[in-house]
Amino acid sequence: VRLVESGGGSVQSGGALRLSCVASGSSYSSLCMAWFRQAPGKEREQVASVNSGGITRYADSVKGRFAISRDNAENTLNLQMNSLKPEDTAMYYCAASTKTFAIRTCPPDGVNYWGQGTQVTVSS
Repeated sequence: VRLVESGGGSVQSGGALRLSCVASGSSYSSLCMAWFRQAPGKEREQVASVNSGGITRYADSVKGRFAISRDNAENTLNLQMNSLKPEDTAMYYCAASTKTFAIRTCPPDGVNYWGQGTQVTVSS
């Protein structure tokens, strides 16, 4: 599975961005998909995930502001980010998991495919 992100950029606090990820390969609908982010000097953290059943999960820090969605017909994963804050500044990564133990929530140790990342910068 190859993952290619797009949609990052620079916005002011309170602004919005939409990230997209296109997946190549078969069986996309069976993958657990997620967005992670990593800021300089910090560990990579999961922002949101959506499993094959459409169940979504969000980090507490983004609940109510971000929305993850997937289109299995187009093999795409999206992240709509609203009300952005400077602390949302990070490199954002699309991730996919095929591992049995990880297919429900896509934990970091369950991810076996990563995109190259797209930078999101939010200025105050």
